[in-house]
Amino acid sequence: MRMLKIGTAQARFVNARFVTTAGLMVAGALLAVAPASADTVPAFKGNDTGGIIAYPLAQTTDARQVAVDHCASYGKVAKFLAVDARYGGYVSFACRWVPYGSAQRPLRTLY
Repeated sequence: MRMLKIGTAQARFVNARFVTTAGLMVAGALLAVAPASADTVPAFKGNDTGGIIAYPLAQTTDARQVAVDHCASYGKVAKFLAVDARYGGYVSFACRWVPYGSAQRPLRTLY
């Protein structure tokens, strides 16, 4: 049998195709084996305008106190807006400025 001689340019082309194909196969295998996961959602999330408390957390802790402490850190008072009382539901609240006529800032509990 006669061996075919491959020129250096053809050898590089064959080598590059092999590396590309092998790399794609490895990437596909890693994606197929990687577990699918969703982002985790914190049980309490808020900013200076308000926030949400997960309903399971609201059942086990004092959700009103959590909201009051959060809003007091911004110098505001908490006003509860809605409760979605089901699995995956939230208790939502808004942080409002201290009402007119009140000369004091809200207290923040440290316990």
